[in-house]
Amino acid sequence: MPAKSSTQKPGHPGQKPRGAASHTTAKKKQPLTVPERLKRLFTSLCAQIDGGHFTNAIKTCDKILRLEPSDVDARKTKLFLLLQTEDYAAALALIDGDQSLYAFERAYSLYRLHHETEAKDILALIKAEKGDDRGVVHLEAQMSYRFGAYQDALDLYNDLLDTAEPHTEEHSDIITNLQATQQHLDFINNDYLRAIDSLPSSFTANIESLPPPIVPAVAINTGASFVTASANKTKETPSNPPVKKVRTRRVPAGVVPGVTPPPDPERWLKKSERSTFNQGKRRKGFGGGGATQGSAAVDVPLTSSGGGAPHSAKSSGGKSKKKK
Repeated sequence: MPAKSSTQKPGHPGQKPRGAASHTTAKKKQPLTVPERLKRLFTSLCAQIDGGHFTNAIKTCDKILRLEPSDVDARKTKLFLLLQTEDYAAALALIDGDQSLYAFERAYSLYRLHHETEAKDILALIKAEKGDDRGVVHLEAQMSYRFGAYQDALDLYNDLLDTAEPHTEEHSDIITNLQATQQHLDFINNDYLRAIDSLPSSFTANIESLPPPIVPAVAINTGASFVTASANKTKETPSNPPVKKVRTRRVPAGVVPGVTPPPDPERWLKKSERSTFNQGKRRKGFGGGGATQGSAAVDVPLTSSGGGAPHSAKSSGGKSKKKK
């Protein structure tokens, strides 16, 4: 008889049946609560700001505001990010309902969008309520510089420099703006007038001078009535203005100014397009007296060798041929 197999049967209680699937089911994950989601979003927001990923950080702020529209920290962070990315139109739209809370940010956005008049009015309201804040003084100095009031901007920057902490970013920015403002003032007060004085008189005569200062009228008593006369006297222009000297370094070699005839103005045109084309040449045709191209036919009397009647032949270039 064959030996019995030592393998257990599938139905043995100590062995699992082959191919049997596991009936254990995984537990479903419970959805995160709103506080937990906000905590995760704020963690991501801090990491994005530290890494300089401002565009993604703005999207994270939008997710937070969708979950909690009244979150003040998310709104302030988004406003800061919009100003950093220079999206001033979106910043104005964000603080449209909180103009009093973010008045300075609104004034700065208007200034960057070249709405200086509205920004100046908001700055006046801020100064009336809070006094001279450093940010307000900075913005006021920048607006004075843009308007061309360089002396006012210089005074404001000097005041900020006196109270700024040295070796800081604000201190270096103030020095840079102060130097730029001082250069504009030096050009207006000194360099501009010095540059005009150094120009030749023939050139400055055509420059429109500044309007003359207003001189108070002088009343002259003529006996019958008072006649108003101006104390300003117009300068008489010279009848013979000075001749401008030609710079020798611009004169080509071998050319004497005033002696050497000027070059032909049509020297850059083709010969067939010049006005002197075909001038000085004799006309072709009869009676022209000139040589003609090719051979001319002339009747020359020739006698035959046999003493017969003369024949007519045509000479070409001094050679004659007899007709046969």
